[in-house]
Amino acid sequence: MATAAILIIGNEILSGRTRDANVAFLGAELAARGITLAEVRIVRDDSDAIVAALNELRRHFTYVFTSGGIGPTHDDITSAAVASAFGVALKRNPEAEACLRTRYAANEMNAARLKMADIPQGATLIDNPVSQAPGFRLDNVFVLAGVPRILQAMFDGIKGGLAGGPPQHSRSITLAAREGDLAEGLAAIQTAHPETEIGSYPSFTEGRSLVTVVARGTDPAMLDNVLAETRALAVRLRAAVLDP
Repeated sequence: MATAAILIIGNEILSGRTRDANVAFLGAELAARGITLAEVRIVRDDSDAIVAALNELRRHFTYVFTSGGIGPTHDDITSAAVASAFGVALKRNPEAEACLRTRYAANEMNAARLKMADIPQGATLIDNPVSQAPGFRLDNVFVLAGVPRILQAMFDGIKGGLAGGPPQHSRSITLAAREGDLAEGLAAIQTAHPETEIGSYPSFTEGRSLVTVVARGTDPAMLDNVLAETRALAVRLRAAVLDP
């Protein structure tokens, strides 16, 4: 089974100033390609932290996707950190520089913008059709922009080359019940279907307790069976079923 991790880089995410929108996008896209998103980490704009996290993640997962830190400012240190993690030089990439020069006029091309053409040696560029500053791939690590629109455009260019498996599907059902009342029955359903991932997510709406049960897996028929058994559990507990 192909697995993936996402490494989100940026003080602005940890401070709460910026809300991440990339995990939901990548998670859905990877699931559609049969790649299980198994871990997400967020680290500061700190070279040692990036190197340590990246080296651990790339050893354990089929793919690692980073977001953030490849812009022109002083705190955009992802490219240099990736080079350090792999023990390679960070060098001016002529192809990346050419991409940037198609976007910026000669009098706009300064040292800060040229910094975005500094790429770890041996990396393959990832096209950026939005703002031209490329991402890159080095071994099983894909280095992408943090801006959601740009990340999505970059991912669109690389998704065809990802090796996954059968697409992952999900089914959900919402019950008017308390999670603790469902726990034993849901555990029995999970035991009967070990190949399916079953989760329960409680909420409280309009004065009553609700639980949404989500089943995930690669076999749609098996997911339908899980939901049928969950409906039967609701009947035994006299819990109303509220289809989402």
